[in-house]
Amino acid sequence: MAVCACCTKVSEADSLVLAAIQIMIGIFCVFMWYLLLILYMGQIKGVFGTYEPITYKTGCSLWGIVFIISGITIISVTRHPSQRQLTYAMLMNILCIIVAIISTILTVVELSSFESVSYRNYGQAKLGREISRVLLSFYTLELCIAFTYTIFGCVGLCRKNEDAHTAVTEQVEDAL
Repeated sequence: MAVCACCTKVSEADSLVLAAIQIMIGIFCVFMWYLLLILYMGQIKGVFGTYEPITYKTGCSLWGIVFIISGITIISVTRHPSQRQLTYAMLMNILCIIVAIISTILTVVELSSFESVSYRNYGQAKLGREISRVLLSFYTLELCIAFTYTIFGCVGLCRKNEDAHTAVTEQVEDAL
């Protein structure tokens, strides 16, 4: 496997696989948000009200768009490596880490508390909570992927800067 010019530890194929997984996780999260939207909008107002968890109110699953954009930036930096694009990809992955942590916290808060809902809406609330459990595992996976790429991208940037300083030092020494 050819070594990517920007990351000495992550190959080009590995970068593309990480990007594809990020894009698939983002698409899955957006589709799950749409399913939750349809699920919770179909509730009937009962005596105990409707079930609207915090992750639904904040559109937490819709934040998967950030995962998609981050995956696209990784593909871009793999195809056309430059220091600026690598920095942008790292910033997007740091944003992914932040979004994944916030999503995980909100989902754990949602799953830890369950208020009584109308018997008519109990099935929808139970299905919504199961979807949140599935999304919780995907948020954790996204956190690991973004964290991995950010670490190796930082190593790649540091090595590029060290190589640039070494080259400048050698030129100065040769001139003397």
